[in-house]
Amino acid sequence: MRGRHPPWLLQTLILAAGLALIPPAPAAEALTIERLFAAPDLAGASLRSPRISPDGKQVTYLRGADDDRDRLDLWAYDIARREHRRLIDSRALLPPGATLSAEEAARRERQRTSAYSGILEYDFAPDSRRILVPLGGDLYVYDLAAPPSAAVRRLTQTPGYETDSRFSPQGRYVSFVRDQNLYAIELADGREIAVTHGGGGTTSFGVAEFIAQEEMNRDTGYWWSPDEARLAYARVDESGVPETERFEINARSVEVVRQRYPFTGQANALVELYVAPLASLDKPVRVDLGPTTDIYLARVDFFPDGNLLAVQRQSRDQKSLDLLKVDPATGSATTLLTERSSTWVPLHDELTFLENRRQFIWASSRSGFQHLYLYDLDGRELAQLTRGEHSTVGSRGLSAVRGVDETRRQLFFISPRDNPRERQLYRVSLDRPGEPVQVTQGAGWHSVTMSQDASVFLDSFSNVTTPATLRLHRADGRLLQALVPNTLDASHPWAPYLPDQAPTQFGTLQARDGQLLHYSITRPKVLEPGRRYPVIVDVYGGPGVQNVMNTWAGTWENFHQVLARDGYIVFSLDNRGSGDRGVRFESALHMRLGSVEVDDQKAGVEFLRTLPEVDPQRIGIMGWSYGGYMALMCTLRAPEHFAAGVAGAPVSDWRLYDTHYTERYMSTPQANTAGYDASDVLTYTGKLSRPLLLIHGMADDNVLFTHSTVVMQALQQGNQPFDLMTYPGGKHGLVRHQDAGPHALSQIKAFFDRTLK
Repeated sequence: MRGRHPPWLLQTLILAAGLALIPPAPAAEALTIERLFAAPDLAGASLRSPRISPDGKQVTYLRGADDDRDRLDLWAYDIARREHRRLIDSRALLPPGATLSAEEAARRERQRTSAYSGILEYDFAPDSRRILVPLGGDLYVYDLAAPPSAAVRRLTQTPGYETDSRFSPQGRYVSFVRDQNLYAIELADGREIAVTHGGGGTTSFGVAEFIAQEEMNRDTGYWWSPDEARLAYARVDESGVPETERFEINARSVEVVRQRYPFTGQANALVELYVAPLASLDKPVRVDLGPTTDIYLARVDFFPDGNLLAVQRQSRDQKSLDLLKVDPATGSATTLLTERSSTWVPLHDELTFLENRRQFIWASSRSGFQHLYLYDLDGRELAQLTRGEHSTVGSRGLSAVRGVDETRRQLFFISPRDNPRERQLYRVSLDRPGEPVQVTQGAGWHSVTMSQDASVFLDSFSNVTTPATLRLHRADGRLLQALVPNTLDASHPWAPYLPDQAPTQFGTLQARDGQLLHYSITRPKVLEPGRRYPVIVDVYGGPGVQNVMNTWAGTWENFHQVLARDGYIVFSLDNRGSGDRGVRFESALHMRLGSVEVDDQKAGVEFLRTLPEVDPQRIGIMGWSYGGYMALMCTLRAPEHFAAGVAGAPVSDWRLYDTHYTERYMSTPQANTAGYDASDVLTYTGKLSRPLLLIHGMADDNVLFTHSTVVMQALQQGNQPFDLMTYPGGKHGLVRHQDAGPHALSQIKAFFDRTLK
């Protein structure tokens, strides 16, 4: 819909056209939903998983093929020669269409990489000469020093599927999990060693259980000692976990999947930790994890000398986290330190041992914000390294520590120190910690990978107007080389759409308790005077995640551009409970989900209604996963604020979700019945009075399809109309896939065109 131009504007345009002395700029191409998923990627030249080789001479990365952006090949950049070259063409080793094992498919779904094919992982040998590549269920080693025709060595060729593979710390072995057992191959002679026996059924060795992968950011179940003398591994027994039948409905078949799913309030898998000397694998030592077995094995690391094990043990209620020091010869454990909270203690990856001193770096939120501390190996605090009214966190909530220069005694870390919407690299002294020094430059999002000696770093930088660039810097911030300039020039894939790019602006609102809420707003590039526009609120709103970030658009964010070009304003607000903002902000939703989050989204709508370009009666909301839950709750509980809602793969009843995630915020259904009732979508389905589109994949193994079927039934029993789109075979991330993503986004847009326009 377009309004009529006022007469004075038309006259001005006609006059300008008649007097023009230079040819007009080329018209922008129409940005379509189909183009969001096509090659080449609209983000331009971008690299996945960039790493600096241990010797600092190569930068390796994964890159999408020219004809298929989601099929990844392995490339390398020679720093001295300033040359890029493709090391492994995934299609040459593995023909398209090769099937994944069920275990690998599930693992990729957990890691949110199921949309990609080809090479998804790789690992450097310590000598920097060899690269390990898992592909098609088997393992390959690429020798960088060999001629290309003889560089690839195939390590395995078995019916089983090798997963979680890596080099041992000194490079003598390659280890992996196959058929629920742990193995190692001695590279010198190709001998395969069975580290464990007896895996199968409900028992596995060396595998990260479902909860660890899905909710704890731990995707491995085994750990090498630095001297390669020992292997620590988890033994997982799922026999006590309730078995549920999940129906994966495909286009032409229905598969019944019997899955051990730990519903909140019910039994978890029993996880034990063993340490086995490589010289006598038949004599593993069981680690003493305490008197109760109903705990979480959160993290495992070896001390630098390999003679001690560091184990993080989290209580079932997640209100305490112990760092244990374990003797691998006996399995006995002592507690180095304990973190406690009245709400929950967040897990992190901030345990960093120093090589030259008997010290380690640790993170704690005891001050109200997560900060870094220096300890000795006996658990005595030596110094608080960072401080302030902000959390020290990494990109997307992962590890903040990027490197330690032990010679100069400097710590490098990522932080949103000056702006929660951004990430910058800082350095601080380990001996005299004071005001950190900012290393990276440029307002936006910096994702940093440092070399092992912390002498150089890769910086992947972007903001809302700058596509991601990849540059190599010295540790002091000086630029060495621009590996991927990704200049937004006429040859860039985004260039045809740049003239109509809708601008994104940022701002803040106040929550009811006075805390700041950050928002972003994307308006059509040209706002017609006097016209009021419909608004779509794009929400996530769940714990541990930010939606409002000063970073270049991905496929979902470019969907905002499609909407803005068609006359919508798109608005996002990080409500209380969102990630990386400190204990008070994040724990505001404790014991009742869907409460303060809805209140804050309503505050966002009230702000929108103050804007002259916004039609206050045409504001819709959309979200996926937790965002789908939020879209349901806002549509049902605040119909006076939201005129329509799209809920993608939504949680509906938290009793149907898993233990670790749900109990962190809600405790158990037995202990918090009122909270679960108040957080249950089904409590409010009878109040539906606005148009609703429900979307779900029929093979979703994260937010089970059941979450939507119970909503469907409740609405049908209440004789309430709603729109529905289900995807046979669709998993939780279907909206990112080329096969279903374009259709799903088209359905969302068509729904809003009907209900808001």
